[in-house]
Amino acid sequence: MNEIQDLWDWRQKIANLYYEIRSSVNAENAWRLWCDTRAKMFEAHPQSPIEIGDRQDFRGPVTFPYDPSLRLSVGLVPATTESVTVATGADGELSMKGFARTQGLARRLGGELTLYWIEGYGGGVFLPFTDATSGVETYGGGRYLLDTIKGADLGVVRADGELTLDFNFAYFPSCAYSTRYVCPLAPQENRLTQAVRGGERLSCASI
Repeated sequence: MNEIQDLWDWRQKIANLYYEIRSSVNAENAWRLWCDTRAKMFEAHPQSPIEIGDRQDFRGPVTFPYDPSLRLSVGLVPATTESVTVATGADGELSMKGFARTQGLARRLGGELTLYWIEGYGGGVFLPFTDATSGVETYGGGRYLLDTIKGADLGVVRADGELTLDFNFAYFPSCAYSTRYVCPLAPQENRLTQAVRGGERLSCASI
């Protein structure tokens, strides 16, 4: 396959993975599937962000143990954030607008988060964040929880208006692994003051 076909295959596999996650009745089993599938893709797929020379010894992204207390239901209120434009290297600029703000995270994690809509053709939901582990136990630029354009879609707003956010599925952007990528990072307003020890972590961090 050429590079475009490889990328298509990567996106399809990620979309299928998150479909299985959303369909699962057991969140921890879904998380184990997420860990195992990403480990295999990072090690062997042509579109892996791991440099080719490092893939043979790479055993997959390192994660904190699953913590059911980090699966949280939150309310959503309209966001008042202006559109934000960020540079993404050769891809130009990315424009995104906050459309919703969480309610109910502050007591548990020390802050609320803005959900962004990536503007442009098709669009998509984007939820990046930083927390007290950023730059110490996790990537300094923050982690992603939702990026629906690339298939990372954990679910939808329920009929009662609440959204389930499972921080055990938080992951590093590709730029954490290679300088080949320039990724949009978490805006200042998406900073949580508490440590979120769930999801992907640095391999050198103790737990």
